[in-house]
Amino acid sequence: MQSPIAVIGGAGRTGVLITRRLLEEGHRVRVISRDPQRAVLPLGVETRRADVRYTDSLGPALSDCSGIVFTVEPGTADSGPHSPETTVYDGVRNMLAAAADGAMRPHVVLVSQIFVTRREHPMNAYGRLLDWRLRGEDEVRASGLPYTVVRPSWLTDDEVAGARVRLEQHDRGDGWVSRKSVAEACVQALRLPAAGGTTFELYNEPGLAPTDWAPLFDRLIPDRVPAYQGPVH
Repeated sequence: MQSPIAVIGGAGRTGVLITRRLLEEGHRVRVISRDPQRAVLPLGVETRRADVRYTDSLGPALSDCSGIVFTVEPGTADSGPHSPETTVYDGVRNMLAAAADGAMRPHVVLVSQIFVTRREHPMNAYGRLLDWRLRGEDEVRASGLPYTVVRPSWLTDDEVAGARVRLEQHDRGDGWVSRKSVAEACVQALRLPAAGGTTFELYNEPGLAPTDWAPLFDRLIPDRVPAYQGPVH
């Protein structure tokens, strides 16, 4: 039987779009969420109730998955269960630990955001959101698992900036991107080998949506994996 692809946060606005596209591509999909019933999910989707902040339920939920898309809302509290530290740093580490304990070596696609290297940005005042996003990325890059880190620019619910996709690296740009394009990037990253071991920013611009993502990924420079620095305090 085909191994499922897990979408952690698959009941969220972007997660639902990722789930639908994976189903359209013929994948078996498992949505992992604290409350999978809060979204209208397509027929045929498996659901598991689990919380990335707590490790116990993640192991069974991820045990036989060939791919994982992590698209979790970070929260903005300075501390506690709704803080970026707990959700997109500890949550990422918990996910990686559960994935590493299983029999599979899943390809992990982490949905992060632009500006994570610009810690002086006002957004970092919200629970050190950018700092913890970046540390979560670093955990994925150092995990030894196959991975892709997707950094969407500022999210929109429609294609107000256009449908054409531009990929950049080194976190120097600014712009907008639709959730639809983010979902497509995640699906294509699981499909195309050139996306493996890369981190990139994602933007929309005027023009048509790409029909072939391979040339976009082929231009990316693979990551140099950073040395592990340990937990941040």
